Amino acid sequence: MASVGPPLYKRRLMNRNLWLLAAAQGLFLTNNVVFIAINGLVGFSLAPQGWMATLPVMGYVVGGALSTPLVARTQSLFGRKGSFQIGLLVALGSALLCAWAAFDKNFWLLVTATVIAGYYSANGQLYRFAAAELAAPAFREKAVSLVLAGGLVGAVLGPNLAARTRNLFEVPFAGAYLALTVVALVSMLVMAFLRFPPLPPKRAHAPVGRPLKAIMRQPVFIVATASAALGYGVMNLLMAATPLAMDVCGFGFDDAALVLEWHVIGMFAPGFFTGHLIKRFGVLTIMGVGVVLNLACIGIALSGVDLHQFLVALFLLGVGWNFLFTGSTTLSLQAYTPEEKDRAQAAINFFVFAVMAVTSFASGALVTTQGWTWLNLGSLVPVGLTGAALLWLAGRQRRSHNPA
Repeated sequence: MASVGPPLYKRRLMNRNLWLLAAAQGLFLTNNVVFIAINGLVGFSLAPQGWMATLPVMGYVVGGALSTPLVARTQSLFGRKGSFQIGLLVALGSALLCAWAAFDKNFWLLVTATVIAGYYSANGQLYRFAAAELAAPAFREKAVSLVLAGGLVGAVLGPNLAARTRNLFEVPFAGAYLALTVVALVSMLVMAFLRFPPLPPKRAHAPVGRPLKAIMRQPVFIVATASAALGYGVMNLLMAATPLAMDVCGFGFDDAALVLEWHVIGMFAPGFFTGHLIKRFGVLTIMGVGVVLNLACIGIALSGVDLHQFLVALFLLGVGWNFLFTGSTTLSLQAYTPEEKDRAQAAINFFVFAVMAVTSFASGALVTTQGWTWLNLGSLVPVGLTGAALLWLAGRQRRSHNPA
C-alpha cells in the first residue's frame, strides 16, 4: 500500500524546522516578557505623569501596528527567513536604544525605542503562520500549537532574565535591556539554521488572489480576527497592569516576576496539546473554552489582591489566551489562499496590534486612576464581545450545514 503523507526525509526536515521555529518563538517571547515586566516600571520612574507609565508598553504595540504593511512587503520581497532576520536586527538595535534611554533617563527616547522594537514584534507574530507552511495540511493545527508552545522558553527565561539583570548597573533595568541584545543574537543564530519553502518565481500572469476587502468580508475572517485581537487585548490589558497593581499592593518585583512567569507558562504550556483538542472538539469549541477561562480569571482577580489570587488569575488568563489565539490562527487559515497570505496575515496582525495599543494605554491609565477592580470590570466588555462573535459564527455554520 502506498505511504500516506510526505516522504520520511521531508517529515524529518519539517520536524527539525518546527522545533527550530519553536525555539525562535521562545526567544521572541523572552523579549516580549522582559518588555512587559520592566517597561511599565521604567516608564513609571521616568514619565512626567504617572498615567503615562505604560506608554513604553503602548509604543511597542503601536510600532507593531505601524510596521505590519512594511513587514508584509519585506516578507513578499525576501521571504520568511530574510524578513525574520531583518526583524532580529531591529530587535538588537532597539534593545541598545532602550538601554541608552535608561542610562540617560530619557522617557521619550525610551518610547521611541519601543516603537522601533515593534517592527520585530510584527515579524515575530508571523512565526505562527510560518509554522502552518512548514507542515503537511493534516498537521497544521498541531504545527501552529507546537510553535506557540515554544513560548515556554520565554515563560521561564523572560522573568528570570529581568529579575537577575535589573541591578547589573546603578540604573535599574538597564542591564535587562542589554541582555536582550544577547537574546537577539542567539535568535539570529537559530534562524540561520531554519529552511523555509522557497519563494515562488514571479510570473507575469500568476494568480494574485482576491482584494483584501473581499477577504475581510468573510464571516470566518471577521471572527478569527476579532477573537485574536480581543483575546490579545484582554490579556494585554491585565498583564501590562499587573506589575503596577502588585507594586501598589506592596509586592516586590520578584513576586511580580513569579506571577508573570506562571502567566506565560499558562500562555504556552497548553501548546503541546491545544492542536489535539482543536482536532478532536473543533476550533470554535476550544475558543469558547478560552472565553470561559477569561471570565474565570476576572472573577478570581475581583475576589482579592493576595499573591495567590494574582498568580491564579494570570495563569488562567494565559491558558484562555492560548485557546483563543491558537484557535483564531487555525480558523484564519480557512479565510485565504497561499497567494493572499501576506496581505491577509498583515491585516490580522494590524488589528491585533491596534487593539493592543489601546489596551496598553488603557491599562496604565485605568490601574493608576481607577484601580485594579475597575480595570477587571472593564475587561468584561471585550470578553463578552468575543463570546458573542463565536456564537454568531457557530450559528451561521449550523444553519449552512442544516438548511431549512
